[in-house]
Amino acid sequence: MNSTLRHYRVKFRSAALIVGFAALLTGCSSVPIDTYADNQPQFDLTHYFDGNLTAHGIIKSRSGQVTRYFNVTITGEWDSDGVGTLTEDFIFDDGERQQRVWVMTPDGDNNYWAVAGDVKEPAKMALAGNALFMKYQLLIPYKNRNIYLTVDDRMYAVDEATIINESKLSKFGINLGSIQLVIIKQD
Repeated sequence: MNSTLRHYRVKFRSAALIVGFAALLTGCSSVPIDTYADNQPQFDLTHYFDGNLTAHGIIKSRSGQVTRYFNVTITGEWDSDGVGTLTEDFIFDDGERQQRVWVMTPDGDNNYWAVAGDVKEPAKMALAGNALFMKYQLLIPYKNRNIYLTVDDRMYAVDEATIINESKLSKFGINLGSIQLVIIKQD
């Protein structure tokens, strides 16, 4: 085979790999929040996360096997500046208890920034229609040490008292599992 033909074959293979990789990335991209802009009911944070709530969920491994069950009691409060505090008390099926306290601050653009003690950096809470999306790094205990996992939270208001939440868990872009839960407003 002459060198010119070999050169074009290598270029073709390289181009094919790039196109294939781009297609793979495009196929894995998630639905943008704006897709839900016209959906009802509107996800009003100050309504849904005010007062007493409960949540009930499962954690799945990357293979889809349910590995844990949990229940959460949640209390939401808002101050006169529009800053909300969401206190979550978790009870897992093995008796483990955890608490997470979120502080949600409006950014003036119909979105919020959320911080919690076990979250690495402030997380932007984007709202559109009946949806709320939030991505953050969560510190979790793992094999006698603590590691950060990326949590891609997607919440959808179903009616005036119900939110469905699905979260993808990953590390270095590798899928590690998911969380599904329902959040129910009690008052």
